[in-house]
Amino acid sequence: MRNKFKKIFYISLGFITLSFGILGIILPLLPTTPFLLLSAFFFMRSSKKLYDWLLNHRFLGIYIYSYITFKAIDLKTKIYAISLLWISLVISMIILQNIYLSILLMIVGFGVSIHLLSLKTLSKKEMIIQRKQTVLIMD
Repeated sequence: MRNKFKKIFYISLGFITLSFGILGIILPLLPTTPFLLLSAFFFMRSSKKLYDWLLNHRFLGIYIYSYITFKAIDLKTKIYAISLLWISLVISMIILQNIYLSILLMIVGFGVSIHLLSLKTLSKKEMIIQRKQTVLIMD
């Protein structure tokens, strides 16, 4: 019973994060790749069928595939992710008005920013070409 609840819970979280990821394609302030990666994580933990569907999806799979295979994201995603990160951190620092928490938030912000900047930057066209080449090699 507990495993069934856990599976349903993860599938639900997978679809919620998938929805945000899809919205991120349309809305400029919502990052796509992090939400799709979360969806893949939740589906991987709950349903092989949904996980495989997401990774092989014609439009959405490229984001996850590029991150997993090449540790790469597109420039738009990098810019949005770093911008939203720092906007939310600054707002949190203003609201909290605690120097120690602000320092902690800045350390976390710099760590996440460094990680995002260390990822390769591929255009969507390059990601699609790389994926097609890998699929051809595997076939």
